[in-house]
Amino acid sequence: MRMPVLFLGHGNPMNAIEQNAYSQAWQHIAAGLPRPRVILSVSAHWYVPGARVTASRRPQTIHDFGGFPRELYRVEYPALGSPELAERVCALLAPTAVTMDEGWGLDHGTWSLLVHLYPSADVPVVQLGIDETLTPQQHGELAQRLRSLRDEGVLILGSGNVVHNLHTYSWGRHPREPYDWGLRFEAHVREMIESGDRSVVEYERLGEDAELSVPTPEHFLPLIYVLAQRENGEPVSFPVEGFDGGSVSMLGMRIG
Repeated sequence: MRMPVLFLGHGNPMNAIEQNAYSQAWQHIAAGLPRPRVILSVSAHWYVPGARVTASRRPQTIHDFGGFPRELYRVEYPALGSPELAERVCALLAPTAVTMDEGWGLDHGTWSLLVHLYPSADVPVVQLGIDETLTPQQHGELAQRLRSLRDEGVLILGSGNVVHNLHTYSWGRHPREPYDWGLRFEAHVREMIESGDRSVVEYERLGEDAELSVPTPEHFLPLIYVLAQRENGEPVSFPVEGFDGGSVSMLGMRIG
């Protein structure tokens, strides 16, 4: 069975331990998915020079944030890794050199979602790093080489945010209405995806709204990895919607 592909806006790390509209939506999504053999996660929070993939049999849970309640730092996600999938990824991405990295593990971009998608941590997980030296177009070309994984029982999960501007984020507990520029940018991106317009990879051309919505690329790039898996005419849906703090889009997307 061909696996669907997911992009989820992970947002605030506190979503990992809260029951809210987003975490409940993630649980509902998982209930409707075929059982994956293994998960390949592309997280915004492993944005490093060069291509890398986690190769540890027992990846650590990384708490890559600061200033949050102690409860969040106690979260462990003890899923096994899969050196076999890591080697398969290296083979598919060749001739691009990919480092088999045993030092990294699962960062919060991955586990803050998986604690709701697969709370038993009984599906092996591998993370693919995002090479900060590549252009969005180059990332899209690289990601297309992974398409065959869908026919091998691999769930490809992109974790980021379509709109992610922490400079304008409302950090207090008071709700903030989404900024107009964020709403326009998200709507434009969504329209392009629904119409099959692959030039969404060139999001930087979308003007000032793009500059404000994507001031740095790492949270948008996982979306490009997911879109690269879509076959022509393949159905797409958006099972999660909303904005957090006014400037972080929680949009989620399923392909297939």
